Amino acid sequence: MAELLKGSLAVEKITEEINGKVELLKSKGVKPCLAILRVGENPSDLSYERGVKKKAEPLGIDVSVRALPAQCSEVEFFDALDELNRDSSVHGILMFRPLPKWIDEDKARNMIAPDKDIDGCSDASLGGIFVDRPVGYPPCTAEACIRILDAYGIDVKGKSVCVIGRSLVIGKPVSMMLLNRNATVTICHSRTEDISETAKKSDILVSCIGKLHYVTEDFTNENQTIVDVGINWNEKTGKISGDVDFENVEKKVKAITPVPGGVGGVTSAVLLLHTVDACIKSL
Repeated sequence: MAELLKGSLAVEKITEEINGKVELLKSKGVKPCLAILRVGENPSDLSYERGVKKKAEPLGIDVSVRALPAQCSEVEFFDALDELNRDSSVHGILMFRPLPKWIDEDKARNMIAPDKDIDGCSDASLGGIFVDRPVGYPPCTAEACIRILDAYGIDVKGKSVCVIGRSLVIGKPVSMMLLNRNATVTICHSRTEDISETAKKSDILVSCIGKLHYVTEDFTNENQTIVDVGINWNEKTGKISGDVDFENVEKKVKAITPVPGGVGGVTSAVLLLHTVDACIKSL
């Protein structure tokens, strides 16, 4: 039976960090503010938005929502983003993606002011990870993976890590963050041959491929730690499930994050921490 790497432990540690920093800001009469820029009313966006608000309020963090109609023009969108960039009361900007196809998403993510890019989506922020310099902030989900490992004292130095997925949101940045901590990283993806054989040899497996129950027992070994980033809808159970076939894999590996209850909650906590840090830097 594997050790469950619950996100709540990492969230507790991050919350303590936030509380200390917010108290410092209070003494200076400043309140951190996160602005959410949303187009339309996608149910998953609304759910995440509610979750962020619920967590931010008791921590003394304001959340401002700029909601645009689903059919807003590209001009309207960029005007709204520009206003948030120029608003000195806003310290962090979270832009829900994907954007409508008529809005240039690459232009949008790179238009976010570097000091407000708390979700690390711009080329500048991502570049900071690749050169191992503190430019902007790393993507929240990528940092959440690292935070969970840290919370449970799992040192990646010298360890063999297999990352399944190569997106700019999680796969590539988490690989570079692990590499910067002296892990030996192998990045696998949909066109990798014999993924299961490569994964099976790893000490730590990070799955972020976005496919329900993609990781089976064949990918694992008894000394392995698994971080499951996947959030997939399981039609059979009517519930959210991860990339990992948890029911069968959990019996075989050393440690594993659950879905839900793992990386997702930590991602929200990291987002709020980045907002607080951005507020401090603005002073």
